[in-house]
Parts: sequence; C-alpha cells; structure tokens
Amino acid sequence: MNTEFNMSWSGSKSPKKQRAYHRNAPLHVKRRMLSAHLSKELRSVYKTRNVPIRKGDVVLIMRGKFKGKEGKVDKVYTKQMKISVDSAKNVTKKGNKVPFKLRPSAVLIKELNLSDVRRGNKLKTYGKTR
Repeated sequence: MNTEFNMSWSGSKSPKKQRAYHRNAPLHVKRRMLSAHLSKELRSVYKTRNVPIRKGDVVLIMRGKFKGKEGKVDKVYTKQMKISVDSAKNVTKKGNKVPFKLRPSAVLIKELNLSDVRRGNKLKTYGKTR
C-alpha cells in the first residue's frame, strides 16, 4: 500500500486502503472529513445533510455511553479526527474529569456556531447549489 496521499484516488472496497486514505490525508482534507449530520430543522433551513463540525456547535450524542446527552463542542482534534463535548467527561481514579473523544459521525448538530462570517456565507450557498 502506498503511504503517500493521492488526491486523485477515487476509492476502493478494501477497508485497508480506506483506512490508509484517512490516516495519510493532509490536515486540510481531514478537516472536511470531520462532518456531522444536521438536525431536521437545520437540514430544512440550509438544504444540506451535513456540515464540518467546529468549536461552539451544540450537538446531541447519538452513540456510545453518553448517548442522549447534549452539549457544546469543546475542542476539535483534527489529527485524530475526533471531537470532545463538554457534557461527555470520564472520571479518573483520582476523581479528575477528562474529556471523552468522540467521532463526529456519532453526534447530531442541533445548533450551529455562526460567529464566523465566512461559515455563515458558506452555509447560505449550500441551498443554492443543490
């Protein structure tokens, strides 16, 4: 398997090659892969199914031991392709609370952080292109 990233790669059925694509992707490509589904209300407003997740978005956790909890995204780990939510914390033996890292595919975006003007403009164009 080639260890270099290839932008013209069209895909493969092989899980080994798919994992290698994700692992070797540069950060600007991994950032786009960090997308989460929108709630039905947001989906009807923005005319798109998913958007890249970012800090400040309010999400509902859909899978795992924190299923059903809602909270804000604390941090986005682009290299690891994970996110942490303020309502999902593990307690250590010492009693400290440490953030639990989730895959963005395991959450549903309930409310978007629109403090960034560029993100708002990009969301407006989603409905026009489709």
